[in-house]
Amino acid sequence: MIDKEKLVEIGKFQKTHALKGELNAILDIPEEYVKDGNPLIIETDGIPVPYYAESIRGKGTTSFLIKLEGVDSVEDAAEFVNSAILVPRDELQDYVGDVMLEDDLEGFKVIDRFEGEIGTLEFIDDTTENELMVVRTPDDEEIYIPLADEFIIDINEERREIHTSLPEGLVSLNKSED
Repeated sequence: MIDKEKLVEIGKFQKTHALKGELNAILDIPEEYVKDGNPLIIETDGIPVPYYAESIRGKGTTSFLIKLEGVDSVEDAAEFVNSAILVPRDELQDYVGDVMLEDDLEGFKVIDRFEGEIGTLEFIDDTTENELMVVRTPDDEEIYIPLADEFIIDINEERREIHTSLPEGLVSLNKSED
């Protein structure tokens, strides 16, 4: 049985490709992980199920075409669209080393060079085209900040802080309308 607590999300199937069951996927790991025969775990009805890639082809630095074993038609592949791709964290270490993953950032303080402390990172919202940091302010408001390299100055793991340099007005503009 696969322990869900030990899994980490490393990508997502975006859409089907062609008619033979290929899927377009965005992956945050080297393609060697998949090429070496490691399973990609996809939750099916809430149960983590391992799938193996029959083939993988790069389309850029993070975009890949993946053909899963047993998925042989566009209809079969469509069932995986928008599914998160998970892997066991301990297996991932051999390929990416001891790096921080997005899930590791939850609970970090977000501090802007102009605004000061904004709040605490609750989670990364990857349901939109651009990933967003969902930050809870001391006033219990949610603020949405794009997770973009140009806004991140530093991530201090020891102090559990994310230092940003956000454009003027972005914080007030991105407060939720709760």
